[in-house]
Amino acid sequence: MKRRKIIYCLIVLLLFFSLSLHAQGKSDGKRNNPPNPHKPPPPHPELTIDTGLAYLLIAGIAFGVQRIKRKKIQ
Repeated sequence: MKRRKIIYCLIVLLLFFSLSLHAQGKSDGKRNNPPNPHKPPPPHPELTIDTGLAYLLIAGIAFGVQRIKRKKIQ
């Protein structure tokens, strides 16, 4: 029973420390300074279609084609 408690405590501590390090940001020692107000903001990157949206579009097109085929058959 004592061994189980020690393992449980170690797991909780490991999770706590890993989450606290993740919450602090990058671990390479660089500071995240606020942006310079006198510089113009960088241009926004073009948004790409991510895979979830691509699957959603393909599923919608396939469903639409299936509905059209059913209506033509009836």
